[in-house]
Amino acid sequence: MAYMWRWYQGLMVRHPWKVQITTAGSLVGVGDIISQQVVERKGLPNHDGARTAKMMLIGFAFVGPVIGGWYRVLDRLVPGTTKTVALKKMALDQGAFAPPFLVGFMSIVGTLNGLTHPQILDKLRRDYPDALLANYYIWPAVQIANFYFIPLQHRLAVVQCVALIWNAYLSWKSNKK
Repeated sequence: MAYMWRWYQGLMVRHPWKVQITTAGSLVGVGDIISQQVVERKGLPNHDGARTAKMMLIGFAFVGPVIGGWYRVLDRLVPGTTKTVALKKMALDQGAFAPPFLVGFMSIVGTLNGLTHPQILDKLRRDYPDALLANYYIWPAVQIANFYFIPLQHRLAVVQCVALIWNAYLSWKSNKK
């Protein structure tokens, strides 16, 4: 396991952007697998592989680039690593970034699932408030620790590891009929 971690860290040094995006996409996919198999209890024969592929695509094309880019912007907006800086970053992250990010995520899932614009708006009206509230139960504490203890190049990976459960929740919430 230590060898794997050193290998991963070496890749992060050589190809930080690619590795962050690949990690995010993979872990969003794993979150969907957890959602289908543990939360929804579909069983392997009924697993929706196309849904998992869509969720991975969203992780590769949206989650990884957007969150990774946001962390870079946030570090420029609020430089430093003190406790006060971590609190400011968390406040910006949860107040300015999380709400529109969640709308984007849920809208992309709806679009890939073939929903029309009015159907997506209905889904957002129905599911967004619960998802945002759940976000506020989980992420402020995680983000304070992330911004205080974790170097920039590892933040997305740390968040995505913590987010396995969050990704499973979002997959369930975004894909439920």
